Amino acid sequence: MTPDLRLPRVLHALIHLSLRERVMSSAEIAKMLSINAVVVRRMLAGLRENGLIEATKGRSGGWCMVRPLASVSVAEVFEALGRPGWSTFSESRDHPGCPVEGAVNSSLTDIESDAKRQVLARYEALSLADIARMATHAE
Repeated sequence: MTPDLRLPRVLHALIHLSLRERVMSSAEIAKMLSINAVVVRRMLAGLRENGLIEATKGRSGGWCMVRPLASVSVAEVFEALGRPGWSTFSESRDHPGCPVEGAVNSSLTDIESDAKRQVLARYEALSLADIARMATHAE
C-alpha cells in the first residue's frame, strides 16, 4: 500500500509559503515537493475552502497564507485535507454470533479509538509555527 503523503507535503508547503512571505505558484510548490502541479492544486483546494490559504489567478498568481503559522494547528490542516491516511479498523464478520470474534473486534476498536483521540490531541496542540521553529533550529 502506498502511504498517503498529503499531510506532510502540505505542511511543508504551508510553512515555506509563510516563511517566504510571498505568493508561490503551483508549479513552484510542485517543484519544491517533487510532485505534479495538478496534485498541488488538488491538495491545496481544501485548504482554500477552509480559509487557511488564498489563491490568486493570472500570470503572477499562486498561493499565499492568510493566517500566521502560530494560529494554524496541524489538526486544522489534517481536517481540511479530509483526514488523509486515517485508516479505519476493519472488523471481522466471519462469525457474527461468536463471542470471541465480538471481543476481538471490540478490543481492537477501543484501542484504535484511543489512538485516534491521542493523535488528534497532538495535532491540535502543534501549530505550524512550532514546526517552523524546529526547522530553523535544525539549521
